[in-house]
Amino acid sequence: MPQNKNLSLDVIVVGSGASGGWACKRLAEAGLKVALLEAGRPQSDKNFTEHQPAFELKYHNHAPEIVRKTRPIQVKFGVCNEYTYKWFVNDLEEPYTTPADKPFNWMGRVRMTGGRTNVWGRVSLRFSDWDFKSASLDGYGENWPLGYKDIERYYDLVEKYVGITGSAEGLEHLPDGQFQPPVPLTCQETLFRNRVKEKLGRTIMPARSANLTKPINGRGPCHYCGPCERGCMTHSYFNSAFTTVADALATGNCTLISNAMAYKVLMDPERNRARGVLYIDRNTRQPREIHARVVILCAQSQESVRILLNSTTPQYSNGLANSSGVLGHYLTAHVRSGGGSAEFPAFGAKPSLGGPKKPLGIYIARFRNLPNTPHYKKFLRGFGYEGGSSVGFNWGAPGFGEAYKKAILEPRTSLEITGFGEVLPRWDNFVELDPNVKDIFGIPVLKIHMSDGENERAMIQDMGDSAGEMLEAAGAKNIRTYARPSAPRWALHEAGIARMGDDPKKSVLNQFQQTHDIKNLFVMDASGFTSNPCQNPTLTIMALCVRSCDYLMSELKRDAI
Repeated sequence: MPQNKNLSLDVIVVGSGASGGWACKRLAEAGLKVALLEAGRPQSDKNFTEHQPAFELKYHNHAPEIVRKTRPIQVKFGVCNEYTYKWFVNDLEEPYTTPADKPFNWMGRVRMTGGRTNVWGRVSLRFSDWDFKSASLDGYGENWPLGYKDIERYYDLVEKYVGITGSAEGLEHLPDGQFQPPVPLTCQETLFRNRVKEKLGRTIMPARSANLTKPINGRGPCHYCGPCERGCMTHSYFNSAFTTVADALATGNCTLISNAMAYKVLMDPERNRARGVLYIDRNTRQPREIHARVVILCAQSQESVRILLNSTTPQYSNGLANSSGVLGHYLTAHVRSGGGSAEFPAFGAKPSLGGPKKPLGIYIARFRNLPNTPHYKKFLRGFGYEGGSSVGFNWGAPGFGEAYKKAILEPRTSLEITGFGEVLPRWDNFVELDPNVKDIFGIPVLKIHMSDGENERAMIQDMGDSAGEMLEAAGAKNIRTYARPSAPRWALHEAGIARMGDDPKKSVLNQFQQTHDIKNLFVMDASGFTSNPCQNPTLTIMALCVRSCDYLMSELKRDAI
């Protein structure tokens, strides 16, 4: 079998997204020799189309059925369209399966350097000890094997590099960070914030987002062009392709191997150690091996666990590093199927097809089951909201001729909020290999078992009810709310299926994302999350990765790995 014999490596990193980019940067800048295996193609500014008008496209971005032919799942993710669909996995070539009664849309599967950071929503929020130690507070599940003080300085480090816009709010359960100046709120958002605070005591803030408002590291500030998911030529949003990965490659210590579909971790038959990775070249469909002292999986939760499940050995017959038997179990995501919208005064705002568009709007911090508040009896944990205001034309204006032309310019100003809620880890939400299905590369695919529980159903209903309550408190008109089951659409924030813990009998990883069973094998994406708080996970993924890399280097120095 072909091997990369010309590489003398310390570390193999699988995946170039939020965690993979940081792992490569941190280790390569420290002098380690790193190979980065990326399942997709290289990314570059020439692929970015945020300034390209739709009329220049073949189908003017109005033919979703063209995208649907090869990406029937990915097209459900709103940012997979004629501009970007080639960045995403071909669902026909790389399928997955689900039980008939448990539909699940596995969206956001990107096959480009940078992974999901090419198209992510960029909301960047810290966890607190109300998240890390939630089991001690409400008795459900397990505590994380670390606390806020263990990760606080890594949050600082990551935020200063990434560039997070935001405002200090002084909330114990949503810690402040190292913020760039916030993106200003609109008049409608300001009215909503002030009235909800006054009448309901809830905190609404400018969204904490990985969009620059002042330049750093050669990256320019956001100029409000709008479609961040199509790339950013000024590098104003955070994408690992032109930040952490670029830094790693610039050291000369990191080698990027593109179009490399990681299949399994290779084990040393004489010792309980990983010795490398077997991958399939996407172009030639040929298997290749690459060897190193340490293997780090950063492929995204389901992808990393799929690799481990495919890496069975006589010693690990139910998945590599799975002596606990919990690998693949406790799958979580976020529920985001409750919220509301309403109309607000225009305050002189005028609709425009080409005006500035903020990257994000507002964030409403969690207000259920908080410090020094009574327990909310309907469900455990809580949810926050993302949203914002918009000013549009009155496309439904009556009449015709000159009267219609005037009426269509009457602004229609609305504000919409969508809840993001925590899903409790449950054993019966899990992934496994489907023994009957392989992708076009010959790799067995996942079968995903995911459903709402009673806690999620109650939370979704409260998302809709509370959205209406807040919009009414703000004096909005024509309020519309919704609360519907999550399936088959979730919020893409999958986590928890290679969970961390102090007890090797109940977890896969320790607090440094090192597998309990194999000391030179790490998993540094969200699959290690012990729980999945309502805050967006990416900032914590990155901070944990840097912390784990520092631990890895200290262990290598003392020859403990």
